[in-house]
Amino acid sequence: MFDNLTDRLGRTLNNLRGRGRLTEENIKETMREVRMALLEADVALPVVKQFVDRVRFKAMGADVLSSLTPGQMLVKIVNDELVSIMGEANEALNLAAQPPAIVLMAGLQGSGKTTSVAKLARWLKESQKKSVMVVSCDVYRPAAIEQLKTLATEVQAEFFPSSPDQKPLAIAKAAVSQARKQFVDVLIVDTAGRLHVDEEMMAEIKALHAELDPIETLFTVDSMTGQDAANTAKAFDEALPLTGIVLTKTDGDARGGAALSIREITGKPIKFLGVGEKTTALEPFHPERVASRILGMGDVLSLVEEVEAKVDRTQAEKLAKKISKGKGFDLSDFKEQLEQMSKMGGMASMMEKMPGMGAMPDHVKNQVNDKEMGKLVAIVNSMTLKERAFPAVIKGSRKRRIAAGSGTQVQDVNKLLKQFAQMQKMMKKMKGGGMAKMMRGMKGRMPPGMPF
Repeated sequence: MFDNLTDRLGRTLNNLRGRGRLTEENIKETMREVRMALLEADVALPVVKQFVDRVRFKAMGADVLSSLTPGQMLVKIVNDELVSIMGEANEALNLAAQPPAIVLMAGLQGSGKTTSVAKLARWLKESQKKSVMVVSCDVYRPAAIEQLKTLATEVQAEFFPSSPDQKPLAIAKAAVSQARKQFVDVLIVDTAGRLHVDEEMMAEIKALHAELDPIETLFTVDSMTGQDAANTAKAFDEALPLTGIVLTKTDGDARGGAALSIREITGKPIKFLGVGEKTTALEPFHPERVASRILGMGDVLSLVEEVEAKVDRTQAEKLAKKISKGKGFDLSDFKEQLEQMSKMGGMASMMEKMPGMGAMPDHVKNQVNDKEMGKLVAIVNSMTLKERAFPAVIKGSRKRRIAAGSGTQVQDVNKLLKQFAQMQKMMKKMKGGGMAKMMRGMKGRMPPGMPF
């Protein structure tokens, strides 16, 4: 997410970090580079102009020019202004209504609206402990209702059935009535998408809005459409009172123009980011964390929250005890670690949130391939229990059988065994206080003040 913008801004601001003093000339030069970086990221021109003007005005202040670390002060100003244009703080979903709290989802066709309905249902169930019902009022797109039914089953949300021969208004009324009877906390209503904002679509969704009086009206928009996403949201908001935006497909957006333009152009907050295809891939939008990611400083808070929410503690404690008692780390344990990592969005997602990863060379970043993790799990699944417990027995014929069973090559099996051997060696070092010794040995390479 935002890779191009991170690289460009990172290079520009790094040139200033070590400067002993800033001058009007190098601030002007830096602002020219920042402006180009934002325009290349497809940020809307009015937003770029306001952003650059505000940063330049603050950077020319006496407290920056006379600072002992003027370059770092300028980076802080850029960070603060990025946060400001994206909305200062996370705006939570408002569910303070007589149940069911109704959430109306709108958006153009292909923006990921139906998938976002399922993701939101899952997030409400797992993070907010709410009971959720979903209903589709999209009677035009073939298989839209079936798609939502399948997704609802996956996320274990109540599904209210509807059919293409019904009127959207009748479906919505019946769903509200059923949700009340079942004492459901939240009802999410999926509406029909169109290829563009048209009068017929607006008339239908206005009628739905008037009937349902939803507490939240969320507009899903594809981040890869850049500043067009902001313009579409603005056009929609003029016809319908939106309460927030769900920005989808951000994992494929290397630019970030939509995230930086929407709030300033529409005045509406981005409430969620869609960060992948899985139904778990939805994150509440925190402007300060996204600004930190854009400037290559990582997002440790989100990483910690993901670990808390998605790592199986029982499994982790069991493995820790096993290793501390000196029992071997085997291929079944290795597979469990891969699966835990996958639950957290994969290695690429984790690295994106770690500080300093933006500065890592491209050839290193490109080696991180989450598809490889699926391949490794498949290879371990093709092994017998004996092979997982005693990898030394895996020789020629066994390797060929495992490769055939997992749809891979013998060299892939060899690669896995090599990676496993490296991890096993590291785990042995952690046995009997080895972790503390390892940390003490690394102390000289750590920043001052680290508690080892």
